[in-house]
Amino acid sequence: MEAATEVIPKVKRKAKQKWMTEEILNLMEGRRWAKGNKEKYEQMHKKVQEKCNMSKENWINEKCKEIEQQRKHAPQTMYRNIEEITRKRTFLSTGCIKAMNGDIIIDKEKILERWAEYIRTLFKDDRKDHNIMKNNFAGPPIMKEEVETAIKKMKHGKATGPDNISVELIEALEDFGIGKVTHLLNEIYDTGQIPTDLSKSKFIALPKKPGATECELHRTISLMSHITKILLKIIMLRIRNKIKPEIAEEQCGFAEDKGTSNAIYFLRTLIERALECKKDDDDVDDDDDDDDDDDDDDDDDRKKEEEEVEEEDEDE
Repeated sequence: MEAATEVIPKVKRKAKQKWMTEEILNLMEGRRWAKGNKEKYEQMHKKVQEKCNMSKENWINEKCKEIEQQRKHAPQTMYRNIEEITRKRTFLSTGCIKAMNGDIIIDKEKILERWAEYIRTLFKDDRKDHNIMKNNFAGPPIMKEEVETAIKKMKHGKATGPDNISVELIEALEDFGIGKVTHLLNEIYDTGQIPTDLSKSKFIALPKKPGATECELHRTISLMSHITKILLKIIMLRIRNKIKPEIAEEQCGFAEDKGTSNAIYFLRTLIERALECKKDDDDVDDDDDDDDDDDDDDDDDRKKEEEEVEEEDEDE
């Protein structure tokens, strides 16, 4: 044991929580060595608890400030920080799924077939096909600058589609990669034909609650190719530039740098201010009523005094 102590280096104790500081770890180590002395151990334990509470509170306050700043500029990081504070855990799949008749399916291939059946039903479109107008709707070719703008507007750190090509990889190739993507997107734009690899998506099923076996109790996420996302982003930006002059300043939905949450916030603020003003007006009316009552009482007293004076004059 002595040889092991001399040869094997001691592993430094790591913090189990992110808010734990080096000072707390040292206090915990001192508390561990004070187990033989009950009084000293209790003192050390109390000190550790105080430091932990203080450090945790400071850490949560800092995280809340970060979340407030990230609410508009980095929503993805904001949600990660919220999950980190609340310790929200993702429920794991049970490894089985129910068929339409209620039977439990365990075989992997049959599970995939069941999911394919559910997704086809989920995205089934019963609407009738409309007659497509045959006209020349061809727009200008996609420019390299449009591809660069679309890539800059896309969020990084997102999961890739079936082709495993990420936006970061295209950015790393610089002019060569952007040139290749521009050429490919122009071919798709001119022919109207999307390659099979780019038209496929990966579906991920996340259980909404533990032990979920029904397909309906899962949240499905579609992971598409990032190149397809670039094409869709370019088309969306072109459409936005066309309809932007037609959108009213008051519109918040489907408008750039705006959201319905902003409109809801403004509406709530106006309602709160209106209620406060109404309350102030009611208070003023109550004060006026009280003043009127006081004036009426004074008039009655004055009238009574005058009557008494008249009675005295008559007696004289």
